[in-house]
Amino acid sequence: MSILSSLLGNAGAIDKDQLQADYGKLLIPSETLEAGFKIIRDTFIFTNKRLIIIDVQGLTGRKIEYFSVIYKSISRFSVETAGSFDLDAELKIWISGEQTPSISKRFNKKVDIYEVQKLLAEFTL
Repeated sequence: MSILSSLLGNAGAIDKDQLQADYGKLLIPSETLEAGFKIIRDTFIFTNKRLIIIDVQGLTGRKIEYFSVIYKSISRFSVETAGSFDLDAELKIWISGEQTPSISKRFNKKVDIYEVQKLLAEFTL
């Protein structure tokens, strides 16, 4: 099932030590990692100061975009839980002034979507 979830673009949680080893150079001294999720080649990282989305582009994956969203610029968010026959949960985030979700990501059942919602609520409220 994990191979199927990966092919469908679903996310799985990443260990904090692995996140620190791979992306620690992106952080400022007072910033700490809270949680991270992998979606095929892309990574979704929550820190105590911002949300970082690492978008691996192209066939070779050499081109990478590091997209940071300061929590105070998030105007609203929603989570949709996985159902009985639905394989994934979904997170949508709206940036201030935008009518449609700026960010939309799917997470597999291995990720506690309530924990993702709790992290966002903690940093945005």
